Amino acid sequence: MTAAEFAPNLICGPSIEFAGVELTLGRTRILDQVSFDVAAGSVHALVGPNGGGKSSLIKTLLGQMPHQGRLALSWPGDAQVIGYVPQALEFDRGLPMTVDDFMAAMCQRRPAFLGLSKQVAPAIDAALQRVGMRDKRKRRMGALSGGERQRVLLAQGLIPAPQLLVLDEPMSALDEAGIQVFERLLLDWRAAGTTVLWIEHDLEAVARLADRVTGLSRRVLFDAPPQQALTPERLLSLFSIHPRSEGIA
Repeated sequence: MTAAEFAPNLICGPSIEFAGVELTLGRTRILDQVSFDVAAGSVHALVGPNGGGKSSLIKTLLGQMPHQGRLALSWPGDAQVIGYVPQALEFDRGLPMTVDDFMAAMCQRRPAFLGLSKQVAPAIDAALQRVGMRDKRKRRMGALSGGERQRVLLAQGLIPAPQLLVLDEPMSALDEAGIQVFERLLLDWRAAGTTVLWIEHDLEAVARLADRVTGLSRRVLFDAPPQQALTPERLLSLFSIHPRSEGIA
């Protein structure tokens, strides 16, 4: 099935406008006049070479990095929940932290050492069930495989239900079963009208699942539906550029 066959019944996520966004660290320009729009309730993919500024762009969106230019979110209602799933989880694998402990730390205000609160426990149970990790909730995080930890990260991105979800290469550590879980979640988010901004290197998955694709290598090289964006000519142009080669004169 194509992305167009999964039009949302309603829109709960915001539209996003990037207009002339620039980011400079030291003497290196990371983002150069980045301009494109993300439609409300759409799955919008960011593709490009390593070091091309994709993760830096979403960090500016999340308020984690300073920038110049305009970055605006237009929310359709009062709910303004942003979810974020990072590419990987860095932690001391020797810590005696179970999956439940991690979910408690990420998804509730009550200290994790007090256990799951009655208010959030059903949502955590449902989220772990959706990603196929309910039966491993008592396992230590350090004992999980990389793909299993990535599934737990996806689960925490479900709580509370986000209107905007930012995904930084969520498929990078997943095995085939985990990829199927992720793809089902992506279709669920689209059906719920959630806006998804998705960094991904798997271009075949992007072609099947994204509504629109932006090619970023320090600047925007293309912004179009997948069938127009992912042509051999455009991909060759995108991945043959050395994004960090230019400093500030």
